[in-house]
Amino acid sequence: MHDPRNEDDRDGPAFESPFNAVPPVILAVAALAALIEAAFSLGASGLVGGPGAVGWRLAAARDYGFSPLVFDQILLGDTSLSMWQRLVTYAPIHGSFTQALFGIALLLALGKFVGEVFHWGATLILLMLTTVAGALAFGAVFDGPIALIGLYPATYGLIGAFTYLLWTRLGADGGNRLMAFRLIGVLMGLQLVFTLLFGSNPTWVADVAGFAAGFAASILLAPGGWTAFLDRMRRRT
Repeated sequence: MHDPRNEDDRDGPAFESPFNAVPPVILAVAALAALIEAAFSLGASGLVGGPGAVGWRLAAARDYGFSPLVFDQILLGDTSLSMWQRLVTYAPIHGSFTQALFGIALLLALGKFVGEVFHWGATLILLMLTTVAGALAFGAVFDGPIALIGLYPATYGLIGAFTYLLWTRLGADGGNRLMAFRLIGVLMGLQLVFTLLFGSNPTWVADVAGFAAGFAASILLAPGGWTAFLDRMRRRT
């Protein structure tokens, strides 16, 4: 007798890893940050690297982080790779496990949405531009040896791209375009609350710069680029 239990359940839902939907370029950046954080955390706990591993995090921030002092050196004409590479090498380094966890989670969540719309090359350019923009803004506004580290300027850049995509969608549907800025408004509100509770954190300048760069760059990097943007503007007039 035919037993349907012996048949493959072809009509049932197939398992699909949630990582399949995340663009490879986003996964690669997240994996790099996760591996670096794993090394720092394991070193601090004494599981790897010996006694010197306790200082890996501070050494990495010193050697690869970006600071206003580095910015001044660049303005003075320092063309050494050790200076210029810091415009991007600061991103996968974090000050704590919790900071890294939130940064990676935001990168994966926002990168999934943006990467599904943008070409992978455009997504990579967006990450690079927003990371550099955050560093330059940070260096231009502040002075002293304070260091900028972490994925947050890049994740805010993805928020800028997300905002641009939502802004265009709302415009096409006849909605209120200002609603596209709700997410960044909420995040800036949280930044203000944290500032009032725990004191000012200068890295917010890099975050805002990353958002602005992400929004502006999306005009060219989004599908259709500048031509599509001009077409939408013409339809509004």
